[in-house]
Amino acid sequence: MPKTPFESLTDYIALPRVEGLALSPDGARVVLTVATLKSDETAYERALWEVRADGSGVPRRLTRSAKGESGAAFLSNGDAVFVSARPGSDDDDEAAQLWLLPASGGEARPVTRLTGGVSGIAATATASERVILAADLLPSAESIEEDARLRAERKKHKVAAILHDSYPVRYWDHDLGPAAPHLFSLDLGGLEDTVIRELPSASDDGDAAKPYPADLPRPRDLTPRPGRSADAAGVAVTPDGGTVVAAMQVPEGLDLRYRLVSIDVSSGAHTVLFDEPGVDLEWPAIDHAGTRIAFLRTAKSTPAGPTAQELWIAGIDGSGAHRIATDWDRWPAEFAFDADDAALVAVADSDGRAPIFRIPLDGGAVVQLTHDDFAYANLRVDAVAGALFALRSSWVTPPHPVRITADGPVALATPAPLPAVPGTITEVETTVHDGARVRGWLLLPASASADAPAPLLLWIHGGPLNSWNAWSWRWNPNLAVAQGYAVLLPDPGLSTGYGLDFIARGWNAWGAEPFTDLMAITDATEARPDIDETKTAAMGGSFGGYMANWVAGHTDRFRAIVTHASLWALDQFAGTTDLTGYWKSIFTPQAMIDNDPHRFVRDIRSPLLVIHGDHDYRVPIGESLRLWSELTEHFAEPDGTIVHRFLYFPDENHWVLKPQHAVVWYQTVFGFLGEHVHGTTWVRPDALG
Repeated sequence: MPKTPFESLTDYIALPRVEGLALSPDGARVVLTVATLKSDETAYERALWEVRADGSGVPRRLTRSAKGESGAAFLSNGDAVFVSARPGSDDDDEAAQLWLLPASGGEARPVTRLTGGVSGIAATATASERVILAADLLPSAESIEEDARLRAERKKHKVAAILHDSYPVRYWDHDLGPAAPHLFSLDLGGLEDTVIRELPSASDDGDAAKPYPADLPRPRDLTPRPGRSADAAGVAVTPDGGTVVAAMQVPEGLDLRYRLVSIDVSSGAHTVLFDEPGVDLEWPAIDHAGTRIAFLRTAKSTPAGPTAQELWIAGIDGSGAHRIATDWDRWPAEFAFDADDAALVAVADSDGRAPIFRIPLDGGAVVQLTHDDFAYANLRVDAVAGALFALRSSWVTPPHPVRITADGPVALATPAPLPAVPGTITEVETTVHDGARVRGWLLLPASASADAPAPLLLWIHGGPLNSWNAWSWRWNPNLAVAQGYAVLLPDPGLSTGYGLDFIARGWNAWGAEPFTDLMAITDATEARPDIDETKTAAMGGSFGGYMANWVAGHTDRFRAIVTHASLWALDQFAGTTDLTGYWKSIFTPQAMIDNDPHRFVRDIRSPLLVIHGDHDYRVPIGESLRLWSELTEHFAEPDGTIVHRFLYFPDENHWVLKPQHAVVWYQTVFGFLGEHVHGTTWVRPDALG
């Protein structure tokens, strides 16, 4: 079989990656955000590329800058907007701003100059040139000029302290504060194409005291003194740009919830549309006529069981609210109004895929529109021709743009050619003790056969409310296939895409059905003649790391186990993770004890490779520190050495994202597996000294 990029980690990290998709108002152009490896191979830089929506032509690069571009969107006149820390300064303090690239051609230009920068584009109007921006201001700032002054004072005196008066205080991989999130309205309709000066650095002496530039449109704060409320779970704007509907945050003890708020852009007045204690109301979408909203309603789960994610429709003023698709047992990951406003189109996990569905508003049956083995994301609706656009991927195909019509999906041109993969993919399944069907994907190296069976790597997904259905650049099984492993990607109990009852099988009992499901589908896979059941290993990250720890304490069938960013001691985890309230809501006190992996440390027989990043706030580093200390306590040799290993990244988060760190991660994992599965000599990666 010809060599693929997956045989070499250097070749793999150099593959270009399509990360986002935007559709022009006339449905003729698609803009892709594409990440490529920088020349020094230490990070990725992002640029915007344009492809024709009808599938013709070749990709055309639109942007080039040292800082890169992200968050592309279109204005109603066809101009593109994006977020970038341009100009091409090497100053790490340069704040990202909103930039505009005219449809008529020419260079991009900055259209904001906020000292703290722009966090992202929350929404754009389809019949006006209004943009809704997300940006942060310091809590006591009454204006963007006052924010600039306060930031300059903190910088001058080197103050980094943050005073909190609400929970949470950090999120995933970053501290929250001292600035608070705001939503701003920015009208670009009157923007003149005049000669303007280049953006000065916000660190220039005296710059913070200057008024906001008169030659730029002034952003209008729609959420003065918001606290954390404007850290929204979805923002939509009416076509004329006159009304914003946002899912705004409400603190609820250790937890939080979201309510739907309507904001009149001209007056700034807020009207609460829907607010229910114990219920999340999220991801508003507005129809093309600007008269109705769709949103997701989800009652908070409790240890008694998970709850359904419900699609609701209401008038733009909140009137006539009612649920649709009441019999549809799937969780929509994203949705929008179809071109005729008579239905929603949605993406949802389903049976190991993530197809597109059409959901009529009149109560008609939900119709699945795509029937392939792919997962769809970044769904966009062409309001002119009625076509749909999305990024499509599977475990053997990275994300690439497609156009979907009644005739099916058609691949568009892409600046990131699809690489060959080192093996094949097939579906496997089994029936478990309670009659449930448990399925997964099995990736096989080309060399696997009854005469040369492949060693098996059980790879457990995170979440746990997740499904192995879409390509991941971070967790890529093709790299293991290139090493000769067959890789099993199962969806055990708690996985999405199989209905609420399937999720409930593992609720409040992570060590029960999720574990027995994993062992059952591993048994079924090992029964294949092309699998060597004597050479098996297991690995997982996050919830998958929890399961790897649980597996380690409950079976000795695996020759090696890799546990990344894993939950180890649930009692300490619940109080140190960034979302304590959620974790306390899914376990009873007794279940938290019964399902705690660290109680079974003395039963571990397989060698463990423990991996963690210090900037992981979802699963704090204390989990792996305690795991490592307890492994050392119970398994150290007289000279202090142990068979287990601990790979630590002081400056990485939950995923380990820096390219060279990803290389070290895979080198260490494959070296560890090779040592214990194949008996090869352990070789320390050069980068580890």
